[in-house]
Amino acid sequence: MAGHSQFKNIMHRKGRVDAVRSKLFGKLAREITVAAKLGLPDPAMNARLRAAIIAARAENVPKDNIDRAIKKASGADAESYDEVRYEGYGPGGAALIVEAQTDNRNRTASDVRSAFTKSGGNMAETGAVSFLFDHVGLIAFPPEVADADTMLEAAIEAGADDVRSDDEGHEVICAQEAFGEVAKALEARFGEPRRTGLIWKAQAPIMVDDETGEKLIRLVEVIEDQDDVQNVYVNFTLSDALVAKLEG
Repeated sequence: MAGHSQFKNIMHRKGRVDAVRSKLFGKLAREITVAAKLGLPDPAMNARLRAAIIAARAENVPKDNIDRAIKKASGADAESYDEVRYEGYGPGGAALIVEAQTDNRNRTASDVRSAFTKSGGNMAETGAVSFLFDHVGLIAFPPEVADADTMLEAAIEAGADDVRSDDEGHEVICAQEAFGEVAKALEARFGEPRRTGLIWKAQAPIMVDDETGEKLIRLVEVIEDQDDVQNVYVNFTLSDALVAKLEG
């Protein structure tokens, strides 16, 4: 899971300083609305909605914004979004999966293709790189809820496949079909997770040199800046030196 975790940690820290908060809030609110529209508007009965609300809380989205996004799903003027996935390659042959929610597929496809092209990447056909990833469940907890051994034991008992623990917290990975039950069991024991959801986990992350790594970071930043893009997943990992530089 190194490629996903390492990359998301870097982007998260950079985002604290650089991201336009209104754009981030808008993306989080859109996911809440989509999740509420696809299922029940009650997070206790809708796992995806609950995950979306947890993600919003983690970014300090005001409660009024969250409630408004849920209500928007059942309103007469509720917007309709399609969920689309794009795949492509970046410098060094790195693979990327882009998830988007859009009310105009042509616009979004054009925007994402342009983002790939202008940053040294190439958008490919659907399925071109997804075989390099597994679509799995992720349940993440802060480090203070348990030590590594306790979390591993609880995760295995709940039916998870893997656990990654470090100073920043615990990431529990499980099969997509087991996600709901694993998340429920772990939340009952450790409280509300920091993040939950289905992600694309790289099967074998590739190490890239520092020059290529900087190009890839710029590519993903440009893609993530598109209004309709919700998530970007990668299969590359960076050197410790470059990570320290980017985090600094």
